[in-house]
Parts: sequence; structure tokens; C-alpha cells
Amino acid sequence: MEHRKEELYSQAIPAGKRRYFFDVKETRGGDKFITIAESRRIFDNNTGEFYIDKNKLFLYKEDFEKFRKGLANAISFIETGIEPEPVVPESEFRSDDENGNGGYFDKEEEKSSYTIDDMDFKY
Repeated sequence: MEHRKEELYSQAIPAGKRRYFFDVKETRGGDKFITIAESRRIFDNNTGEFYIDKNKLFLYKEDFEKFRKGLANAISFIETGIEPEPVVPESEFRSDDENGNGGYFDKEEEKSSYTIDDMDFKY
């Protein structure tokens, strides 16, 4: 059985019916990373009881700056209505990365064919 490390830092933010958690953890190799979790209380009409729905995102330090810029761009767009420059050019989504792995999107498919609703977040 694997021993889970405790959070090095944790902050909960209540937001209406949701609660957000920002936790800093450490890999076995000593690298720190962030988990961002959302939990919300949902009523199940079938059972007549509440349950907690949780979603979690893992953010590693090599992605901090892109994530920060992407979040700032989204907030800026909401506040101003002006679309900012993308954090990563679209061409980088279709090209191989530095390790020779294919980009996130299949080269034969258009990026526009994907939506957040098409992605499966279950694990």
C-alpha cells in the first residue's frame, strides 16, 4: 500500500454552493505541484440524499506560467470583452513537442472540432 503524503499547503475558498481547494503537494522526486479541486453538494432526486461531486486538476510547475497567463487572459476577456493574444500559438497544438510526441490535437482533425464537453474527465 502506497503512503500518501499530506499537503504541504492547503487553502479552501467557499464560493456559493461550491468550494475550491488549492493544495500544494510533493512528488516522490521532491517536485512540488498544485492540485485545484472543486467540490459541490448535489441533491440526488432518486435517493433523496445529498452527495458531494468532486473534480480535480493537477498543475505541475513546468505549466505554471502558461496556466497563469491563460487564466489572466480569460479574466481579462470577461472584464473587457477584448480577445487577448493566445498564450500558445495554435501551430504549437499541432506540432510535435520537444520529445517527438505528437501534439494534443490530431494533425488530421481541426482544433475547432473539439469542445470541453467532448472530453472525458473520468479516471
